[in-house]
Amino acid sequence: MSSAHNSPARVDDTHSLAVAYVLWLFGFMGAHRFYLGRPISGTLYFFTLGLFLIGWIVDLFLMPMMERDADFRYRSGATSYTVAWVLLTFLGVFGLHRFYMGKWVTGVIYLFTGGFFLLGLIYDYWTLNRQISERNAMLFS
Repeated sequence: MSSAHNSPARVDDTHSLAVAYVLWLFGFMGAHRFYLGRPISGTLYFFTLGLFLIGWIVDLFLMPMMERDADFRYRSGATSYTVAWVLLTFLGVFGLHRFYMGKWVTGVIYLFTGGFFLLGLIYDYWTLNRQISERNAMLFS
C-alpha cells in the first residue's frame, strides 16, 4: 500500500466517477480502465471484450475503488482529466484533446493525419493521465 493511502493529506477529485460509469458502458472495450489509469488492463479488456464480459460486470462494483485510486495517483490542476478524456475518447482523431492541453503542434498533426494514423491515439490512451498530471505539476510550479 502506498504512503498516499496512509497520509491524512487532502485528496483532489481528479477523476469523475460519473464519467467512469459512462465510459464503463463502453467498458468491454476498456475505456473506463484507461480513464482511471489502468492501461494494461484496459488493453486486455479491449482484446478480450472486457475479459469475456465477466470483468466488465465485476467492474460495475469496483469502479468507486478505482476512481479513488486515480484521485490519489494523479495531480489536480488547471487541466481537467475528465475534459481531456472525453475529447480523446470521442474526438481524438481530430486532436482536440491535444489542443485542450496546449499541445498545438501535435494537435495539428493529429487533425490532418487521423490521430497520427491512430498510433498517436493508442499512445495517448496509455499516457494521457500522466501527460495531464505532468502538465498540472508544471503549471503549478
